[in-house]
Amino acid sequence: MDKSRVFVSMLGFLLMCVAFSVSEATVTSKPIFFTTTHPPVHKPCNTQTSCETCLANVSCLWCQSNGSCMDYPVSYVIPPESVCKLSQARWGVCWVNFEALIIAMAVVCGVLLLAISICCCCCCCKRRRSSSFDREDEQFARRREEIRQRADERRAERKVKHDEIRKKYGLVPDSDHPYSKFENE
Repeated sequence: MDKSRVFVSMLGFLLMCVAFSVSEATVTSKPIFFTTTHPPVHKPCNTQTSCETCLANVSCLWCQSNGSCMDYPVSYVIPPESVCKLSQARWGVCWVNFEALIIAMAVVCGVLLLAISICCCCCCCKRRRSSSFDREDEQFARRREEIRQRADERRAERKVKHDEIRKKYGLVPDSDHPYSKFENE
C-alpha cells in the first residue's frame, strides 16, 4: 500500500476524531438544566438534499456519486457496492469517504494491537530474563562453592603428602626452627 495514501487516511481519521470531539464539546458545553427542548426529530434520510444535513442523522449515508441520502444499511457492517461505492460513500463527516475511514480505523487498530503485543512480549521476556538471571546466579554460586570445596580438599591432600615427605626425610616442624633436620642420637 502506498505510504502517502496511508498517511492521508490516518490524517483523515485523526481529523474526523477531532471534528467529532469538537462537535460533541459544543453540544455538551451548553448548560443542561436550562434546556427544556427535546432532541430534534430527524427527517427521513431520503428527504435530505445536502451532505451536511444528511449526515446530521447518524442513521443516514450520503452517496457522493449520485448526491443522494439514504438509510444506512444496518444489516451490513460495510455498505455493499449496490448501495454506493465505498470511495463515494460518506458517513459521519462529509470530507472522509468510507474507504479511507475503514483503512484508517484498520491502521489504528493494527498499531494498537502491535503495541499491546510488543508490551506483552517485553514484559514476559523481562520476567523470563530476570528469572533466568536468578537461576544463572544460583548455578554460578553453586559452581563457585564446589570449586572452593575441591580446592580445599586438594590443599588438604597436598598438606598431608608434604607432611609425609617431611617425616620420611626427618624434617619435623619445630617451634624455633620449623624445618630443621632431626639429629640422630
